[in-house]
Amino acid sequence: MLDAACEGRVATVRRNSGRAAVVDVERLRHYLSLACPAGVQAVAEADGWSILIRGLPVSADGATSDEAVDETVDTLCEYAEDWQDRLRVARHHRDNWGLVQLIGLSDDTQLAEWLVGTSR
Repeated sequence: MLDAACEGRVATVRRNSGRAAVVDVERLRHYLSLACPAGVQAVAEADGWSILIRGLPVSADGATSDEAVDETVDTLCEYAEDWQDRLRVARHHRDNWGLVQLIGLSDDTQLAEWLVGTSR
């Protein structure tokens, strides 16, 4: 099962009427990073930078653009925790499953790269 997933082949597990997929984490993370555009709006201000993500209640500020990105990563992780706890059933948040998976499967560096669209 794990070999099939690592090779990119379809691997599923069935229990009663439910079925779950077993997939390679890096393949899924890469796909989600392409399928979930960041939608970042960065604004330079007199005292630093602000970052907003369209369609999400996520924003952060920093003295430098890198600091604002790091703060945004922290805010995204908090959003993912809130989604797991309660937002997953809220009408305006339940479709953010892919984004929450991307956040959960990524480290801070990968999330920062996804936000800015390049390697830092």
